Amino acid sequence: MTAPDHAEMFAALCREVGFCLHEKGEARVIAALPNGLDAAVRAVLAAEGVDEPNAPGDLKRAIRDCIKANLPQA
Repeated sequence: MTAPDHAEMFAALCREVGFCLHEKGEARVIAALPNGLDAAVRAVLAAEGVDEPNAPGDLKRAIRDCIKANLPQA
């Protein structure tokens, strides 16, 4: 069994939301995914240096929707 390819998810996140994560940031998001979409959103914001409690709801929703729409099928 191979690990899912998250490249398209991160490309979409960069293209659609403007968050083009570095390798460490991507690893944080992948590690957070098993804990749910909200954990993944927090990991994206942390990787980008955005203070999560002060991030606009629209931004969090856009990140969540983008991740959900582009999750690799296992």
